[in-house]
Amino acid sequence: MLFPVYWMVNASLQPTGTTLGAGWFPSRPHLGGYATALRDQGPNLVTSLVVALGSVALSLGLAAPAAYALARFSLRGTRLVLFGILFTQMVPGIVVANALYGAYNDLGLLNSRLGLVLADSTSGVPFAVIILHSFMRGIPREIIEAARMDGAGRLRTFCAVVLPLSRNALVTAALFTFLFAWSDFLFGLTLTTTETVRPVTLGIYEYIGAHTTQWNAVMATAVLASVPAVVLLVAAQRFITDDATSGAIR
Repeated sequence: MLFPVYWMVNASLQPTGTTLGAGWFPSRPHLGGYATALRDQGPNLVTSLVVALGSVALSLGLAAPAAYALARFSLRGTRLVLFGILFTQMVPGIVVANALYGAYNDLGLLNSRLGLVLADSTSGVPFAVIILHSFMRGIPREIIEAARMDGAGRLRTFCAVVLPLSRNALVTAALFTFLFAWSDFLFGLTLTTTETVRPVTLGIYEYIGAHTTQWNAVMATAVLASVPAVVLLVAAQRFITDDATSGAIR
């Protein structure tokens, strides 16, 4: 399963024109592909990074208080709301993309980073609500009541008590929301029509057609696009493991 990843790195270090006939190891590593990739795809990498981080901030900003309200307050229709949130995860992305295109065209959000942030958040918010809701339901009520008895209001209790206790769930939701936005291709293809704002996934797709003889540059772009996801996954692995296996409150 990891062999395509290895071959991607190997091909990115080959000289131009020798990628298809490359050996198992780059005997003479060549960095020309990375120079070409950074020159051609640098703005697209920046766009993807801005959109992914913006999607994380927006998704957590909406999902955290919503999940807390659904988990702690006695509200009518909570199960119906949770079912609706879960149902949105089953709607095909192309349906959402086509609906957003018409709305974006009227609102002037086509070819904008804000538009991509909002679009990618349609996947991040429901997922984050589900993850955070299941975790916040496990927070002992006594902890919240103790904070209220000490004079903390609802907002302060949420910010100073609930969010720190939900750190593992927040990191898990943030990581997967980032990966959703970083790897998005459908919204980028549908909601951008110019080269001014273009995510790296769409950039790689069009790069292949324009640089079929420069596979080292194509593979170098793929390697660069994989680095942020790999770094974040390694850095957040401990939090994800703790959230998935225990969900304990320490």
